[in-house]
Amino acid sequence: MADPAFGIVNRFPGGNEEQYRNGIAVVHPPEGLPEGQLIHAAGQSGDDWIVIALWDSRESWERFRNETLLPGLQSAEGTFTGPPEESTFSIANFKTG
Repeated sequence: MADPAFGIVNRFPGGNEEQYRNGIAVVHPPEGLPEGQLIHAAGQSGDDWIVIALWDSRESWERFRNETLLPGLQSAEGTFTGPPEESTFSIANFKTG
């Protein structure tokens, strides 16, 4: 796996695991991760649902967000009620155990 170059943290206020699973079924390919996404982690944080993903480039993330994620969440039933609060970062250091 290539080292990731770009990361995102998406916070879905008031979100939950059921909404996440409904959404992921629409926006992720059945065989795994979208093209360019290297790592995906998600979970509950207080009242919010958090998704953290590492990407091979900002361009891969933006293409997925604009062409797949946001349209998919808008059209899917039983998913999040609005777009995420997005935070992004360039990866300066990446290590695995």
